Amino acid sequence: MKKGKNQAVRPRIYVCHTYYHVYVTFLKELKLRREADGSGEPAGKADLVLSSLSNQFENLKARVESTGLFARVIEFDEKGEDFFPELAVLRKGGRGFLGNLRSRIRFTKRYARLEAPYVPVDFREYGDVYVYCDSDPIGYYLNQNRIYYHALEDGLNCLKNYDAARYDNRGHFRLKMFLSRYLNLIFVQNGYGKYCLDMEVNDISVIHYPCPQYIEQSRQELVDRLDDHDKDLILQAFIRDKEGLERQIAESGRVGDKILILTDPLCTLEVRERIFRDIIERYRQEGTIFLKPHPRDNLDYRKLFSEYPQFDATVPMEMLNFFPGLRFKKVVAVLTEIKAIQFADETVRLGEDFMDAYEDPLIHRQNEQI
Repeated sequence: MKKGKNQAVRPRIYVCHTYYHVYVTFLKELKLRREADGSGEPAGKADLVLSSLSNQFENLKARVESTGLFARVIEFDEKGEDFFPELAVLRKGGRGFLGNLRSRIRFTKRYARLEAPYVPVDFREYGDVYVYCDSDPIGYYLNQNRIYYHALEDGLNCLKNYDAARYDNRGHFRLKMFLSRYLNLIFVQNGYGKYCLDMEVNDISVIHYPCPQYIEQSRQELVDRLDDHDKDLILQAFIRDKEGLERQIAESGRVGDKILILTDPLCTLEVRERIFRDIIERYRQEGTIFLKPHPRDNLDYRKLFSEYPQFDATVPMEMLNFFPGLRFKKVVAVLTEIKAIQFADETVRLGEDFMDAYEDPLIHRQNEQI
C-alpha cells in the first residue's frame, strides 16, 4: 500500500468522541461542500462515527442524520482498557525500564487485537480517516493494523496546557517516540504514531513543544465561512429544543447584566461543587448568574444549583455564537479555552493559579512537569 493511501471505496470517515468533535466535523464538511465544483457537493459524503467511550450522545445520531450532510452515522461501542481484565497486568509494567518497555509492547499489540471485534467499520475502505483524540483505543487499533489516518486535536488549543503525548511519556521521550513513530512497537498519540499522517490543530503558535506532524486549521476561520443555511444545519443537529432555547434567550434579554459560568469536569464531585459555588459567590454581585454545564460534567447542576438558569449541557458553547440576540457582560471559565466566544463583552479564564487552591498543582500543571 502506498503511504497515506487506503483502499478508497468510501471517501472519508470521522471518529468523534465528544459533541465538540462533531461540531468541528460539521465545520470541515461544510467547508468541503462550499469548495466543491458545480453541484455544491464534495466528492462523496463522509461517514461519521460516534464513540460512546467517554460520552453518551443520546439522540444526536438521529438529528445528524436529519441534516443529510453525512452518508452514514455509525455508533461505536469503543472499549477502554479497563474493559479487558487481561490488560491490567501488562499496564503494571515490569522490572526497570526494559521490563516496562516489554510490557508496553505487549500491551500495545494486545489492546489492538482485543478492540478489533468492536470496531464497526472497515477503515481500510476509506480514502481519508480522521480521528479526534487518537490516544483512545482507536489509535492503538489503527496503528497496529497499519491503517493511515489524520489526527485532530481533542479540544480547542488543548495542547497549549496539556501536551498529553509528552506528559504520558516523560522520561526517555525521544526513545519512546522513535519506537512509536518509526518501529510501531508502542503507541504514542498526537502525531507520533507510525500511521498518523498529520495532526490538525487550531493554532500552532500556542503549543510549547512542536511536532513536525502538526498542521494548522483555524476553527474561527471555518466558522467565519458559514452562511445562514450552514448555521441552521448545525443548529438542527445540536439543539434538542430550539424553540425552548430561543425562549430562554429572549427571557435573558430582559435581564440586565448577565454572567455566564462555564463548568469543567474538574476534581471530585464534592470539590467541583465547592469550586463553582465559590465562582458564583465571586461574580454574583456583577450580574445575574447563568450556568452552562460542560457536556462531560456529571455533577447534577439542575439539582444543586437549581436557583440559576442553565443552558443544555449537550449544546457546545460555540452554538451560542449563532444567536445574535444573546449577550453576556462576562463569561467565566476555569480551564476551558474561551477565545472562540463572541457573545460576551469580556471573557475570564481563571486558569491554573485558581485551581492550585483546590487540588495538587501536579494534577493540572502537566506541561510544567514534562
